[in-house]
Amino acid sequence: MASIFFGLLLLPLVTAKAPYAEYILAPSSRDVTPESVRQVNGSVTNPEALTQSSGESTTFHGVSSVTYDFGKNVAGLVSVDIGASSSSSAFIGVTFTESSLWISHEACDSTANSGLDTPLWFPVGQGVGKYTPDLQYQRGAFRYLTLVSNTTATISVDSVHIIFTAAPTQDLQAYTGWFHSNDELINEIWYAGAYTSQLCTIDPRYGDSLVDLSLSSTANITLPQTEVWYSNYTIANGSSTITDGAKRDRLVWPGDMAISLEGIAVSTGDLYSVQMGLESLLVLQQADGELPWAGVPFKLPSYTYHLHSLIGVSYLYRFSGDKAWLSRYWGQYIRGIQWALSSVDSSGLANVTIGNDWLRAGMGGHNIEANSILYFVLQQAQNLAEDLGYTSHNSNWSAIAAKLKLAANTLLWDDAVGLYRDNETATLYPQDGNAWAIKANITSDAQINKVSSALKARWGTYGAPAPEAGITISPFIGGFELQAHYIAGEAQSALDLIRLQWGFMLNDPRMTHSTFIEGYSTDGSIHYAPYGTVDSRISHAHGWSTGPTFALTAYSAGIQLIGAGGSSWLIAPQPGDLTLVDSGLTTSRGVFSISYQRDSDGSYRELSFKTPSSTIGAVKLPGVNGILVSSTGQRIKFVNSVTGLRGGNWKLQLN
Repeated sequence: MASIFFGLLLLPLVTAKAPYAEYILAPSSRDVTPESVRQVNGSVTNPEALTQSSGESTTFHGVSSVTYDFGKNVAGLVSVDIGASSSSSAFIGVTFTESSLWISHEACDSTANSGLDTPLWFPVGQGVGKYTPDLQYQRGAFRYLTLVSNTTATISVDSVHIIFTAAPTQDLQAYTGWFHSNDELINEIWYAGAYTSQLCTIDPRYGDSLVDLSLSSTANITLPQTEVWYSNYTIANGSSTITDGAKRDRLVWPGDMAISLEGIAVSTGDLYSVQMGLESLLVLQQADGELPWAGVPFKLPSYTYHLHSLIGVSYLYRFSGDKAWLSRYWGQYIRGIQWALSSVDSSGLANVTIGNDWLRAGMGGHNIEANSILYFVLQQAQNLAEDLGYTSHNSNWSAIAAKLKLAANTLLWDDAVGLYRDNETATLYPQDGNAWAIKANITSDAQINKVSSALKARWGTYGAPAPEAGITISPFIGGFELQAHYIAGEAQSALDLIRLQWGFMLNDPRMTHSTFIEGYSTDGSIHYAPYGTVDSRISHAHGWSTGPTFALTAYSAGIQLIGAGGSSWLIAPQPGDLTLVDSGLTTSRGVFSISYQRDSDGSYRELSFKTPSSTIGAVKLPGVNGILVSSTGQRIKFVNSVTGLRGGNWKLQLN
């Protein structure tokens, strides 16, 4: 009996039932089998046998192949059981792809810059038994798997299984957050975002080695391959970490974290993996305070991604409430602020001299994106300092922020267009900087509506363009635009964009129908301009594309944590055209949830919410009059809003 490269312990799942579990895409077992046969080439008997536990076999007669469809993007280590082989020189190969565009019996979609990846070949002529490669050959994401026979042998295959390795420490279906509405597409998008982040969560020992970029030494290749693809580089401590992409890069990128962290917090609640990712960046901080563009082995500088790491510290504290953790890294956080402020010149704006960003073009100078993010970080820094009681820098930070905001509006705002220029001399009006200007509160009340309207006016058939990256739609920057529309009070615009852009990403036949792509072209083609011609390299499961998961919870449902761990909160739903919403999330303090129904005219039929008793918060429902009644019988008159409300179970009685 043959047995190759064993060593993986498959842990059983003990799944707690989550609300609306029928939408959860994560598998109920880490032993996953194909759902259906996609196509057959050559002579193959009973190819459907490998999609079911019937005890039957699939037989390959000579050169032939079968492509299997898992029905959704999955991740893990393939295991093939061989029942018989007519030749000692027989091989079975395996190819993988996330998109149907790259189904092939010759190659996999790409994990590198250089083109397609070679198949994974098993020397099944060695005998009957199970063939499983070493863990470095786990495939980070694929929907389609093709079994290939490339010799004249007759080979009987009893089963093909995937050992699901993503989100290694999670009980995969035990979500701590949920979202449900009357719109099925919106519901599916929320859960697809959560699942995308699960696929992008990995055992840190199996990060991307970036061999194609010569950033690490090659491993000892024991399978017969002519080109190298594998994941064998340790990128963080601990047993799980978040990364940017499931297939590639499988590295810790702080920019991606600026979107995915919040989505993880309101869905799976896997803050441990977030913490391990953040700490892998903090340990790389330079003596002058600079943080890297990405974690090991890809260590280069970036002004904006330096700021995103600081945002990650703030976001993790907001959801965890772990003051001891924040205190431990406070000195590094201060040095990070000081490094960022060293670029602020006499104009009042940061003069960015590092071009590395999210692969957008033209980063540099008095850039509106970079300066908006810096302004956002300075506001966060003052809040964190207040919590820790270390406020000696706050007056200086506040003064710098005020000058920055004035300078941005003086030098970069174009009132005729209703958008900010990329810099003083640019004719470009970027998506990233304008979305961030709203998110960071660079805008005045008059400007915020102009920016929201101008961004919406640029939408095309497939979503919101990012002209700073050419003919590109960036779900990463689109996630910030979503928040910008909500912040501007344009909930309907946000929902329209979710349906347009993320609906396309979810349902187009070239996509995975389960996870969200890294980027694509404004004409709907699966082409990401920053990557040139290697379209097979595009990741179809990328954490930075999961913006709707948090946005729907925070704004459509209206659950916003203000204080650490939700010590203070705001309930402020923005329904748009949704008539029913039921949503919640969990922190160390307990459960925060809301449920409401509205009539077709937009008036509330009923609304109730729950927050932990140890917390205090506010409720905003413009145009609503009634009485808030607690489960303990307390009654509070409600007209538009109320503040200083103690946590508990509350229900709105309408006048």
